[in-house]
Amino acid sequence: MAIRKRTWRDEGGERIEGTWRHAFIRNGARYHLTDLVIYADGMVDCWGLETLEGFAGKLASGWVATDLPEGARASAHHLASWKFAEPRTWLTPEMLLGEVRDDIDNLNGRPDSTRRCLAAVDVFRERPTEAHRTAVREAYEDVPAHLRRYALGDMDRKDFPLRVIATGPGNRIELWKGNSVEVTDEMHASALEYFAEREQLGKRHEAKTPADGPAEPVGSSVHLHQVVDPRGLPENPGTLVLRNEFPAPIAVGGRTYPTVTHAYWALSVADERRQAEILGTQRPHDAQKLAEASRLRDDWPRVRVAVMTRLLRAKFRQHPEFAETLMATGATRLIYAETSSNFWGQQGLEGRNWMGRLLELTRSELVAAELDM
Repeated sequence: MAIRKRTWRDEGGERIEGTWRHAFIRNGARYHLTDLVIYADGMVDCWGLETLEGFAGKLASGWVATDLPEGARASAHHLASWKFAEPRTWLTPEMLLGEVRDDIDNLNGRPDSTRRCLAAVDVFRERPTEAHRTAVREAYEDVPAHLRRYALGDMDRKDFPLRVIATGPGNRIELWKGNSVEVTDEMHASALEYFAEREQLGKRHEAKTPADGPAEPVGSSVHLHQVVDPRGLPENPGTLVLRNEFPAPIAVGGRTYPTVTHAYWALSVADERRQAEILGTQRPHDAQKLAEASRLRDDWPRVRVAVMTRLLRAKFRQHPEFAETLMATGATRLIYAETSSNFWGQQGLEGRNWMGRLLELTRSELVAAELDM
């Protein structure tokens, strides 16, 4: 299966999400270990973008190789070359194609073959007709063959309850060592009981809260969008007051700065005269541009997070009305939209969102202070 690492490609300005896995490409007599990249739009990069149908053809032709003959030469680009001795491969072309189809479903947020099979079981449990049993069996057969032990994620049962339901009483089910056994009514009832217990365990797991609270913020995320022009702010700016460029004078180190942005960039530069120039700029954007054209402090990469934390604490301590707005966001995740810095902000799935994290830290400190902790 795919390594589950995410990648993407740009298609006409649109970001197409993807994932990748290792694969061998057979080019002439040599086998090349490379990355097989699968994208959400169904395209597969196997030394060239192919549709899913085209990828299936590459598998059938052996271009994407699942059979590695003994004695064949192989290489990994700029890493190593070798010759196969007693090679063992686990996948057939059909198995690999099934995995790629599942990856495309997962990238699009759709149920993959395993989830579709488990959904068919749920339907059968609600209405146990033979038509629904057939649907379970067909869905299970759609799961790539090498994954049909693990659809339940139960290493002890190895899908046996699922296979019992798909087979039905009075029919024979194959065991793993080549034997077979007839499914009895008792076996079938036990399999149904297994799924009932599994459902209850799942509900209890979903309802369980860690001792120190939920693992993720409660409620929807709050996106803090940039203030394009501070002169055109609405009468009730709402969460815009949480932005660094929002007009909020703060006194730090004997100076008063018009915004957090002014203070941050003034403190980033080494020259005191340039600091004063940054302080005197009219717009936060001008303060940043002036700092970017200056020599920064040598230790700036190591201290910038601490400096920003100090500035945020000063802002919300000196402006209690803004602190109320910050605390009103509750326990939601704060996403700080930022086009110029993937360190401080986040755009889509990209960015470390350090500003959002520091605002959440400051919010927690404000709440704790109110509780006199």
